[in-house]
Amino acid sequence: MIGIIVLAVVGLILLFPVVMTRLAKRKTAQLERAKATIAGHEARLAAEGRAKNTIVPAEHGLLPGADLVIDDEPDAEEAAALAAAKTGDWRPAAAHLTADGSADLRWRRQRGLAQLAAEDDTWLRAWRAEHPDDPTAALLHADALVYLAWNIRTGARANQVSREQFDSFHRVLREAHEAAEAAAALAPADDPNPWVVQTSIAMGLGWPNDRFRQLWAELVERDPHHWAAHTRALQYWCDKWRGSHELMHGFIDEAIAAAPAGSLLAPVKLEAYYEQFGQDREKLTAWKRPEVGAALDAALADLAAADPDHHRLPYAHGWLAYALTRAGRYTEALEQYRALGRYIPQPFTNFNDPRQSFIDLRIAAVQGAVAAARKEG
Repeated sequence: MIGIIVLAVVGLILLFPVVMTRLAKRKTAQLERAKATIAGHEARLAAEGRAKNTIVPAEHGLLPGADLVIDDEPDAEEAAALAAAKTGDWRPAAAHLTADGSADLRWRRQRGLAQLAAEDDTWLRAWRAEHPDDPTAALLHADALVYLAWNIRTGARANQVSREQFDSFHRVLREAHEAAEAAAALAPADDPNPWVVQTSIAMGLGWPNDRFRQLWAELVERDPHHWAAHTRALQYWCDKWRGSHELMHGFIDEAIAAAPAGSLLAPVKLEAYYEQFGQDREKLTAWKRPEVGAALDAALADLAAADPDHHRLPYAHGWLAYALTRAGRYTEALEQYRALGRYIPQPFTNFNDPRQSFIDLRIAAVQGAVAAARKEG
């Protein structure tokens, strides 16, 4: 009898792991089924949410999301110059950069080519070897060094940049400054762009305010309303770089007051608020403050007075679309999204996913505008 009991106990002991394993597998299967059910439910809720938070763009005079392009994509002429440069032929780039236009337009044309030269300057070195006194090539060389320096530093916060990166960043910026001074010596006396390139150098090397003011005096003597120079100087004067909220706003307010109607400097004030609110981690309701409303009205008036062919229109429309949406002025914001057509400009390009950020805010503007129209009706 005792033997039978012992055998039974032994059998139970041997079966116990098997039973527990089966129970564990059953519990695991039940848990997985429960997770799948929850995930399916959440997916359905998300789909329902997306269905509610969507629009048919064509019904509101807008292009579908798939047709939108980031505003820094090159136009046909720039694309041809870039393609030729990649093969070593610098001549189309030279023709593109020296075509008629304001100093700011010539500066805008240079951006993509300077970025390319920061990655591979073989074609630029060939250009400079053949024409060592060419002021356009000299300026492009200085600008390419600035892009190279910032590529080394990256856009990370200072505490995430290594000492080696900072050392290389500063070294290349010093080279860029020497190149900018050489470009200034070659350029026509009234060309501001050799001084424009130094604004980013000043920011990166931490020039003191008085030294930057001296640089700025040289620049505005040649072109008092150079658009790109003002947006770059705004960064120098902002709190996260070499200034403060007060200095930044004082700078742009003075520039706007001195500029003629249609300069498109007034929308730069919206960028100043963006910098301030981001630095202070303000809630989005900050965009509804009275002083922002006044800045929006001034920017709209500046835009209305601008040349319809002004090459900075996407910037103005972009900042107005963003700020008007945040301010809850949806009907006016929708007009800006329509005016943008297929372009996604700043400030949307500041976000990790520019396209989705643009689409989400555009939806909010449309829905807000529709709701306002129904209320009025």
